[in-house]
Parts: sequence; C-alpha cells; structure tokens
Amino acid sequence: MPFRAHLHTVNRHRRMVRHYCFRLGLVWQGLTHDLSKYSPTEFWRGVKYYQGWRSPNDQERLENGVSLAWLHHKGRNRHHFEYWIDYCRREDGTIYIGGCKMPKKYVAEMFCDRIAACRVYQGDQYTDASPYEYYQRSKDMRRTDASRFMHPDTAALLDRWLLLLKEQGEDAALASIRRELGDDAY
Repeated sequence: MPFRAHLHTVNRHRRMVRHYCFRLGLVWQGLTHDLSKYSPTEFWRGVKYYQGWRSPNDQERLENGVSLAWLHHKGRNRHHFEYWIDYCRREDGTIYIGGCKMPKKYVAEMFCDRIAACRVYQGDQYTDASPYEYYQRSKDMRRTDASRFMHPDTAALLDRWLLLLKEQGEDAALASIRRELGDDAY
C-alpha cells in the first residue's frame, strides 16, 4: 500500500509542478522537476516513511534525527534554497556559511513547488493563501538564523510572489511572474 500511495503522491506533485512551470515558460524545469524522487535513496525512504498528509522526510527525520532522503534531494534540486548554501565572504574577509542568491528561474520553480506541495497535502483545505502561510510558519521556525540560510534577496522575492498569490490569486500571480521572468524563462 505505501508503495503505490507514495508513487501516486510523487507523480501527482510532479504533474502539478509541471503544469505551473509550463505556465511560467519553464518547460525544461517542469519536465525535470524532482526526478531524484525516483532514485532508490529517496524513493524507498519515501515508501518506508509514507503518511499521506505530510512529507515522508519529516517522519524519517523524527525517527532517525536526519532525513537521508532530504539530504540527497536538496543536493540535486536547484529549486530548494538549501541547494544554494555555501561558504560566503563578508566585506571584512571573514568566511561564514550562508545562502547564495538564487537565479529567478529557480525561485519561480520553488514557487510552483510550494503551490503543488500545499495542494497535494492540504487537498480540499487548500487556498491561494496556503503557500504564503506555510512559508511564514517555516520562516518563524528558522527566525534565529534565517538570513544565514536563505539569501535576503531570494527570501524577499519568494515572499513577494507568495503574497501576490494570496492577494490576487493564481492566474494574476502566474501572469505577473511570467512577465518578470521575461527571457529568463527560456
């Protein structure tokens, strides 16, 4: 049962992200989104920790203190801000670990990913405010060091786009983001 249910969840999520990416002109990203979820490292852990109402990575992390599936996933998918964490240099020359600014096309894919994840896990409870509210809750959890892990420009862009979705709806938000992406989408 978990095998089929997890496969269905992954396929449904990817279909939704593909739909949104296509609407933004991000065809290649839509086609290749989250392909690593089919790798043995991610897929079999997803089956083992499947619950249906949240990411299996959360359950794996709860039981083991770490999610090996997530570590694998974030290292291969540029639409996750965690992919962009690296050593950074301050103006005074000191080095710290922090977030690099993400290219807009990957922030746009992250936007699509958040809509699809909320739709999959919230079902009929989903509203256009759901991705924004989830993002705000996750920011609160990271508040102590949020600026170290997501570049401030990336965070501001994602926040602005999710707020646009909440306030103006899906069609208006996607049209605005597509215009903003311009030639970056192709």
